[in-house]
Amino acid sequence: MSAIAWTAVVSLAAWLWLLLCQGFFWRTDVRLPPRRDPQVWPPVCVVVPARDEAAVLPASLPSLLAQDYPGRAEVFLVDDGSSDGTGELARELSRRHGGLPLTVDSPGEPPPGWTGKLWAVRHGIALARARDPEYLLLTDADIAHAPDSLRELVAAARTGHFDVVSQMARLRVESLWERLVVPAFVYFFAQLYPFRRIGVRGARTAAAAGGCVLLRAETAERARIPDAIRHAVIDDVALARAVKAGGGHIWLGLADRVDSVRPYPRLHDLWRMVSRSAYAQLRHSPLLLLGTVAGLVLVYLVPPAAVVAGAAAGSTAAAVTGAAAWLVMTATYLPMLRHYRQPPWLAPLLPFTASLYLLMTVDSAVQHYRGRGAAWKGRTYARPDAVPDEG
Repeated sequence: MSAIAWTAVVSLAAWLWLLLCQGFFWRTDVRLPPRRDPQVWPPVCVVVPARDEAAVLPASLPSLLAQDYPGRAEVFLVDDGSSDGTGELARELSRRHGGLPLTVDSPGEPPPGWTGKLWAVRHGIALARARDPEYLLLTDADIAHAPDSLRELVAAARTGHFDVVSQMARLRVESLWERLVVPAFVYFFAQLYPFRRIGVRGARTAAAAGGCVLLRAETAERARIPDAIRHAVIDDVALARAVKAGGGHIWLGLADRVDSVRPYPRLHDLWRMVSRSAYAQLRHSPLLLLGTVAGLVLVYLVPPAAVVAGAAAGSTAAAVTGAAAWLVMTATYLPMLRHYRQPPWLAPLLPFTASLYLLMTVDSAVQHYRGRGAAWKGRTYARPDAVPDEG
């Protein structure tokens, strides 16, 4: 057989391994685990870090204030140095909609060694501790919750004795680029962190989705969260690892009625979202970057290339093997497209989307080595080796 045919065979073998041995990552039926209402509903504090979120708050904050929770609950929105009136808008929404009590406060600029979001979370948790909550709900300012969201999260945590219950919010998919890129983002995340493995005690896989994390307050204190992860750009995964390293039990799954209202209408917006943390995901390692690029090429780009090259060169083996790998890839992507209510014809386009993610990852590394670090909402975070360790 030709070299392209052998490469296609390796790609097909990789896809068969992913299909059967990577925690069935492609399945989308990991939803909130079995749960029952507790006899006494524990107190909960909701912490919302917010920086320049005036555009999305009217669609998200009222859903938090309107939570139908039988126990004591309170919302703390931490205005992280906004310049668009986020804090005042939050107060106005509270006056207009009522519901759960809302406290709006600001911690000022983060000190060296802290990312802005985690500094805001630290301030919010400090405010919440005065209320002695049993659970903390850490949720982003762009996340809209169904009225029973908090109730369901707490019931799941209590029933399953989980220290963390996290849901991957359903991201917006309206523009063409959102349809191409967003479902693949969640698909790739699940491939890296298979949800079924995360919930298994003793398993090494640990991850959370930062938009919706219910955290036991005692666990947060024991794991020194957020202080122990103060420099993390990918704070949700870092939080889950810190909890699991301390023996905590965590759960992560897909959400049905927890939605992100943040729009990403242009490719530039999605590119910035992914590239700001892609190289951090690889621990800023050139070797991991090379391995990731090679893996993306082998797994996602070789199958269609083998089909085209095999057909052009008259190599039936290359074309058939490449088509088989492409078919397995397409089949594993279909459940995620159904979860996002997208048409199935998008599934064969996954190699194109993967090539975009490859370029985003390389761009993330380029920005890192240019000294720009991870940039988001007007802040640029220093490279990790430039962040002082404050012990």
